[in-house]
Amino acid sequence: MQRILWLFAMLTFSFYVSAQQRPGAGAGPGGFAGGKPPSIGRVYGKVLDNEGKPMPYTSVIVFQNRLDSATNTRKDILLKGVITQNNGEFNLEDLPIMGPLILKISATGFKPYAQTISFMTKKPAPGTMPSFDKDLGNIKLTSDISQLQGVTVTASKPLMKVDMDKKVFNVEQNISSAGGTAQDVMRNVPSVNIDIDGKMTMRNAAPQLLIDGRPTTLTLDQIPADAIESVEVMTAPSAKYDASGGGAGIVNIVLKKNRKTGYNGNIRAGVDKRGGINGGIDFNARQGKFNLTASGMINQMRDRTNGHTDRLDIADDPNIHTLQENTSKTNGGFMFGRLGLDYFATNRTTLSVSGIKVHGSFKPSSILDINSDTLYSGTAMTSFSRRTTEGERTFNGNGLVLGLKHLFPHEGEELTMDANYFGGKSDNSSNYNTDYYNIKGGAVSGNELEKIDGSGKMRNITAQTDYVKPLGTKSKLEAGLRAAFRHIENNNYNYLFNEGTGQYDLTSGNTSNYKNNESVYAAYATFSSSIKNFSYKLGLRGESSEYTGELVQTGQKFSNSYPISLFPTVFLSQKLKHDQEVQISATRRINRPNFFQLIPFADSTDKFNITKGNPGLVPEFTQSLELSYLKTFKGNHTFLGSVYYKHTDNTITSFIDRQTDPTTGNTALINTYINASSSYTTGAEITVQNYFTKWWDMSTNINLYNSKINANAGAQQDALWSMFGKINSNFKLPKAFDLQLTGTYQSKTNLPINTNTGFGGGPPGLEAQSASQGYIRSFYGIDIALKKSFLKTKALTATLGVSDIFRSRKTSQYSYSDYFIQNYERLRNPQMIRLNIAYRFGKVDASLFKRKSSGAGNQGMMDGMQ
Repeated sequence: MQRILWLFAMLTFSFYVSAQQRPGAGAGPGGFAGGKPPSIGRVYGKVLDNEGKPMPYTSVIVFQNRLDSATNTRKDILLKGVITQNNGEFNLEDLPIMGPLILKISATGFKPYAQTISFMTKKPAPGTMPSFDKDLGNIKLTSDISQLQGVTVTASKPLMKVDMDKKVFNVEQNISSAGGTAQDVMRNVPSVNIDIDGKMTMRNAAPQLLIDGRPTTLTLDQIPADAIESVEVMTAPSAKYDASGGGAGIVNIVLKKNRKTGYNGNIRAGVDKRGGINGGIDFNARQGKFNLTASGMINQMRDRTNGHTDRLDIADDPNIHTLQENTSKTNGGFMFGRLGLDYFATNRTTLSVSGIKVHGSFKPSSILDINSDTLYSGTAMTSFSRRTTEGERTFNGNGLVLGLKHLFPHEGEELTMDANYFGGKSDNSSNYNTDYYNIKGGAVSGNELEKIDGSGKMRNITAQTDYVKPLGTKSKLEAGLRAAFRHIENNNYNYLFNEGTGQYDLTSGNTSNYKNNESVYAAYATFSSSIKNFSYKLGLRGESSEYTGELVQTGQKFSNSYPISLFPTVFLSQKLKHDQEVQISATRRINRPNFFQLIPFADSTDKFNITKGNPGLVPEFTQSLELSYLKTFKGNHTFLGSVYYKHTDNTITSFIDRQTDPTTGNTALINTYINASSSYTTGAEITVQNYFTKWWDMSTNINLYNSKINANAGAQQDALWSMFGKINSNFKLPKAFDLQLTGTYQSKTNLPINTNTGFGGGPPGLEAQSASQGYIRSFYGIDIALKKSFLKTKALTATLGVSDIFRSRKTSQYSYSDYFIQNYERLRNPQMIRLNIAYRFGKVDASLFKRKSSGAGNQGMMDGMQ
């Protein structure tokens, strides 16, 4: 019987072979069509880990050992390859049935698995027919301890990575910022200084803020800390990036992009000592050709600020001495949501679409007490007033990003295109009630009611394409085009209460409706190459821009058209022996005046602090030169030292001048902006990363610099040597505890040259902002945070953090001019305590999916006004 079954099988096999022959074709050597055995074999099975759990997305490959006629040697030739399904199963078909095959399985953290497979090598078992299918059953992989240790090391990202044109700081492990905002994150980033109002400076100037490589209208306190993966600091950006943003360079916030295979996510919630809650959830699912990412976050604000101002006006007789106490609070919060979809159309082409939604609502209030002594010749008159303010502010924004990335067959050659839209609107209203007293504690002698209603709209559209072409093995050409279009409207209506009519009257002199349009066109090209240990990167960027503005009420129009300007960049790098490297960079950048610096509207809400833009401002140009030295020591300790020089022409700076107040018609001190003739900053910066033990690492940053503004209009900022330092120390403690200690110190320094902030009228509470007329006194701040991890996988964490534990991070300024002398102090949210709990879930693969465009997807959040 057995012989009959075997004969039947061979007849069936012969019939199949003859059916595969082409008509008229004869059998080749061995009796098979074309001389080759048929490929009808099938292998299937299931891959498990050492605990018996299915292993999805694991590589399974089949080879066959054949004779290479060219070299007359035998080689393993790849036949088929697949990845396992979600349940760990795999299936390989159309395999040759003659000759042995080799099946190999590989997965990160496990020892490689290999098995020899053969068809038709022996007679079938009694009572059975031969089969061309092979069921390999459950294949259990064995953990590779040494490989797992390697994975653990590489998965822990270095705290700092130095590229030719930027430093990348990993901030995912900054536990002190958990539940906070980007302000808290930036306080842990070397080179970056954050004041109590969230204003960012770098080397005593304001850098351009980007989110995923695109400009943004979001402020740091509107970006959740838990959404940030890393921060890129570019003191000398290459030609690939916008040339605008001033001489301080660029700070690019890179958001977390969850592209891991399978499904995964995290959920978190927290509360601060004032009852402000925060929470969020992130979810990612990837199946087949689609990748879905969704996230939502909320963050409540319970802001408290106290300020003190001592000011002496000396311009006229009588002199006026003013003491001002300000207490303010803001309750509110914001919501932040993202939704993205990637479609992997082919192995080389990826399409992406993502949208964002931002909503914020705040209710600021304040109490402002003002004591004034009017010093006449031989006599003095004292007055006291109290102003209470109640207000509301809301903003809503929606964004859409479309992206495409195509990889060419040539390794490294790629094309990316993306388009970005963001539109938003805001509304605000404030009611002011001022009571006047002859002396403090006396009866009310007068009252004034004032109301301001405002609204705004903005629309930003950008389109960009980038192309990368490798030239040989060591050279690369990059080129791109970009167009940006921005439209902004701003309306302000100022009303004074008329006791005679019982109505609020519009004060036309202090009301403005303003709109502007701006367009920027840019093209760039960079070429990079290397010769042995020497590498270089040369770039050139061209930009032209147009600006038009209009005061709607008066019909007054303003416009500027800036012709094409060229911005060359040069980067040179030489690697030396013993893990040393020297870098030199030279760049040129531009800073265009922003909307609120240009608007010729005088905000006299605070009569001691009137602010007004200057439509006659022109762009400033900055030339920078930097020399850096990098050394890596045994134990992965790193030292990065830099010396730099920046020179700026037509420096845009704030300035306090005597002008006519359009509301009253009287002469008053007004905060405005001017183009100073020039300015410079020179200094040296050191960044050190130390890994002292397995449980203790520390980063140290020290910046010593000298700055000066050569101002016009009779003002001059004296040159001043200053120092900024920051230390971030991390400890891994027993029982899955982590401790982080952060300290910052700023010595006496000149006021920042150009904060280039977007919204907002003048400084609160008589704060003088004239950079050419004052300095900031020294201050320091210390933050501490403790994290505890739970569960075997450490998926559950609880973090307790305290910021400014010694109530020392305050703003203290001295300002002066021919018209006044002023001392000013403010303290905001000292000793803030936050408790946060987070849990991550899902099953993921160890490798990230990298086909997606870096210029699309979850980025380009709010490409906006500078």
